[in-house]
Amino acid sequence: MAIVKHIKSRNANYSDAINYLLFEHDEKTGKKIVDESGRSILRKEFYMDGMNCDPMSFDKECELTNMHFHKNQKRSDIKSHHYIISYDPADVTENGLTGERAQAISMELAKQMFPGYQVLVVTHTDGHNESGNIHTHIVINSVRKSAVDRQPYMDKPHEERAGYKHRSTDKFMKTFKKAVMDRCLQEGLHQIDLLAPAEKKITQEEYMAQKSGQEKLGKVNQEIIADGLKPISTIFQTQKDYLRNAIDECAATSGSFEEFQTKLFEEFQISVVEHRGRYSYLHPDRQKKITECALGTRYGKEHLEQTFLHKDPIAILYVRSHLRLVVDLQTNVKAMQSPAYARRVKLTNLQQMANTIIYVQKHGIDTQTDLKKLLLNSQKALAECQNQLAQLAAERKTLNSQIHYTGQYFANKDVYSQFLKSRNKGRFRKEHATEIQAYEEARDWLKSFYPDGKMTGMKTLKSQKEKLQHQIDSEKELVKTMREKLKTLETADYNVDKILQMQIPETEKAKTNNYER
Repeated sequence: MAIVKHIKSRNANYSDAINYLLFEHDEKTGKKIVDESGRSILRKEFYMDGMNCDPMSFDKECELTNMHFHKNQKRSDIKSHHYIISYDPADVTENGLTGERAQAISMELAKQMFPGYQVLVVTHTDGHNESGNIHTHIVINSVRKSAVDRQPYMDKPHEERAGYKHRSTDKFMKTFKKAVMDRCLQEGLHQIDLLAPAEKKITQEEYMAQKSGQEKLGKVNQEIIADGLKPISTIFQTQKDYLRNAIDECAATSGSFEEFQTKLFEEFQISVVEHRGRYSYLHPDRQKKITECALGTRYGKEHLEQTFLHKDPIAILYVRSHLRLVVDLQTNVKAMQSPAYARRVKLTNLQQMANTIIYVQKHGIDTQTDLKKLLLNSQKALAECQNQLAQLAAERKTLNSQIHYTGQYFANKDVYSQFLKSRNKGRFRKEHATEIQAYEEARDWLKSFYPDGKMTGMKTLKSQKEKLQHQIDSEKELVKTMREKLKTLETADYNVDKILQMQIPETEKAKTNNYER
């Protein structure tokens, strides 16, 4: 699906935008990559066009427009707006999306949404960190160069006049997203509803904070491992991510808001209150609450109350455990440095040991051998489930090819029939080379796929894909549930090992003798 991002810039140097879009940059540092001679390296594949300007002189033309209208003279002024349309990676393999086609689609959207502005449109095919997703950058000067007809999304007087500054209002963004959705559906590309509130809302700021935090944590952990010690954590969590994970875990086992509220506080030290029909959460390291709107609809009152009342049938099969790994104080750097932290860890360890014993007793695990067998069986079951999911995904890929080539075949069949009847076939082929080539490609593929010549109809293919997608979605949910179960078993196994390694007083040995058999 295509998604839309918006970034405001107060940078008065428009050349920076051109440099970033044309030349390779290090994704981590943001610095330009140069060759051995110190020269900038062009991106491997890109498509560039300008609107109301020459793309190569976009920077100078924007500066002239600003001077003409006496705008963007202050440091605090927003000089440009940067919109990014990211297309679904699956569109490349399933729907034939290319960089050239994405550029054409984005140019049409730019003409529709930014009339009168100087616009630079550049499409990249490498994706973020070479992920492969095709995406288009639309950079506009914030000052309108020429007057245009008034548009439905304009809500300020004289907004259509030359010299007026662009405003990325909610009304404008809704119109832009609607235009992107309509165009993607028209082009047969994957698309989701961009106007519906996000189930899990992650802003650009949070994404960058998580990325930066993970890099810093990785460097610290490398130093810890080099010293022969064990890192406390390998995954960096933003405060919002901490809240989301805690809410998901507590909501899955709560039958009411009161129970949910109690579990959040007792297990994660998170306070939650309801105010004016909405939930607000207080992270243990913050003084200001974070509202449900900042986390996503999945963490709001409306969704969670439905979760309390109607449990997911798959979730009933496996209730998440609250087990945490017992921390090894002998190798924990932070515990060595802080006696207060070490005391807190000891108390937490005692609680997790008790939870582990309750867990194994509750699940009828009498010996450590039984626990190991259960863990091994769970690993095998997950592997089988993952293999099944991979097979279904392969079937979907084949089905997508059938749909793609069947549609391509019938879309160009009439042109090919005209070609066969034409008197000057060479001239006709030259004039309709794209359609004829597409027909012949689809015909040859379908011949190899259907040796008997009996093609499956498009309606049947789409029905098969819908059923297959339901199977895949169900299998994904099952894999997710089995992974959670396996993680809990691994935690229990680790904790039991730690418990049995410790020196236990004689009075306590009787409680754990069963696990030593």
